[in-house]
Amino acid sequence: MRSKKPVLALMYDFDKTLCTTDMQEYTFIPNVGMTPGEFWEESNNLAKENKMDGILAYMRVMLERARSAKKSICREEFVKLGKDLQFYPGVEKWFSRINRIGSELGVKIEHYIISSGLREIIEGSNIYKYFREVFACEFLYDENHIACWPKNVVNYTTKTQFLFRINKGVLDLSNDENLNKFTPEDDRPIPFRNMIYIGDGLTDVPCMKLVKANGGYSIAVYQRGKKTKVEELLKYGRVDFLELADYSENSELDNTVRDIICKMAMVDSLIRKNCVQLKTIK
Repeated sequence: MRSKKPVLALMYDFDKTLCTTDMQEYTFIPNVGMTPGEFWEESNNLAKENKMDGILAYMRVMLERARSAKKSICREEFVKLGKDLQFYPGVEKWFSRINRIGSELGVKIEHYIISSGLREIIEGSNIYKYFREVFACEFLYDENHIACWPKNVVNYTTKTQFLFRINKGVLDLSNDENLNKFTPEDDRPIPFRNMIYIGDGLTDVPCMKLVKANGGYSIAVYQRGKKTKVEELLKYGRVDFLELADYSENSELDNTVRDIICKMAMVDSLIRKNCVQLKTIK
């Protein structure tokens, strides 16, 4: 059964949602002597020529280009790249403030990342500590801690499986049995109605639609001056709100999320009251 204290999940894409561009572009790509345009063109061409998943393609190009530039591909070096990430305004203080708001309303807030970026780089960032779990691409490493194979790949459509993992509390990626086992909605740790998904565009649409269709809320964030890129997401009902990527206190995004948390706390309280009363009826 669910714990007595309701749990709300805030789920985020990472690149261009929390940080300002693709995470490889801050340090990794310059370190291997390429421009972002050159790197992504090579990756996209590899995918097209081989009818290959685009995420697997970028992971392969990362390893090939690092080797060519004689750069280390050990796990520790990838993690170090996280310290150079640049975040939108307010991101670094966002999580503790949102947690405090939840606590004041009698709910527990959990934060999750669902990203096609690299988990190792996210681990090296100064916001990693705030996440209950990070679902992202990751390399498998040999006995010398050298990357040798993709361990986990998160593409645009497989992102949705992680919503169900969060919903059911099955966070171990090797545990498919419990993920696929029938679990009554009231016995799931985090109902979809208690979920908020925050992303930046078309790659997040499957998650945005799934959360919204099941009673949660989806928000598309945009960079200043680029609102038109996400307007169709609202027009066609894929998200509930469009907000400037400003996570500062009292920003529009901050106020919207605060209002959603208040509503979710009230709805959850009423549903629990209804369940209690139903149990008293013989």
